Amino acid sequence: MKTFEYVRAESLDEALTTAGQDVRFIAGGTNLLDLMKLEIETPQRLIDITRLDLSAIDETGDGGLSIGALVTNADLAADRRVRERYPVLSRALLAGASGQLRNKATTGGNLLQRTRCAYFYDTTMPCNKREPGTGCSAIDGYNRMNAVLGGSDHCIAVHPSDMAVAMLALDATVHTRRSGAEGRVIPLADIYLLPGDTPHIETLLEPSELIERVTLPAAPAGVQAYRKVRDRASFAFALVSVAAVVAIEQGTIASASLAFGGIAPKPWRDAAVEAALVGRAAERATFEAAADALVSAAKGHGHNDFKIPLARRTLIGCLRDLTERGAQ
Repeated sequence: MKTFEYVRAESLDEALTTAGQDVRFIAGGTNLLDLMKLEIETPQRLIDITRLDLSAIDETGDGGLSIGALVTNADLAADRRVRERYPVLSRALLAGASGQLRNKATTGGNLLQRTRCAYFYDTTMPCNKREPGTGCSAIDGYNRMNAVLGGSDHCIAVHPSDMAVAMLALDATVHTRRSGAEGRVIPLADIYLLPGDTPHIETLLEPSELIERVTLPAAPAGVQAYRKVRDRASFAFALVSVAAVVAIEQGTIASASLAFGGIAPKPWRDAAVEAALVGRAAERATFEAAADALVSAAKGHGHNDFKIPLARRTLIGCLRDLTERGAQ
């Protein structure tokens, strides 16, 4: 690990004024420290933000929740209001990592964690995300865990977060702070960027921009579910995951909000999938049409070809189970 300067910020203003291009904020450190050990991330300065007052979960005026950036995954999953009003989020959090990591990982850090593509972590192999212009080893390499949607000729890495998938289905909004500029309020759907020809630029956030909190709107109508297909029951990233919020009235799908993980470089949401459901009968033919819409542009790269039929089956199964629960 390369040497770096360590600063413990006592206030939000202090954290922002000492930030910069080669500076990283650190809280739980469950991703950043691994990247620093491998010298994938080599910040000149680390700003410890764990003393900042960003650990509360508060009610908002419109019936939603405001979640501080330092709220741990464990605390967020266990919060009574989250479990009762946003069960898809609680289940997604509990499906991620391990109990020990959830005790350390934070809301802000989880949203900004970097890909777990094996070639990104292997510093002996070319990787455009790690070193722009060197190439993407995954495209012609072992790409079982990589993207089938949203990738490019420069990168097919997937975003690893479970929490972000659920928050995307819930229409979460991210609130940030910046030094010398106004803070921003950004829909989570707009935060992440597809790789295109600049896969090293992953989000809209500036290097010195800090996530302050995430807000959820009032609890949506309908039933919620998070389904994650993975290689083992715990401590494994998704091959395919689905976060679904579906309202069914008299056998017809009145509303649907769906997000997907494990299949794209960012938490994935496709308006065509939801349009294939809303206003139609809650039956298998409708579910199959939505699944067809999901994978219509999917492209496998050899080892990950199986993800395309797996995504299709996972969505159909999730919708079938939601329909059964909604009818009860």
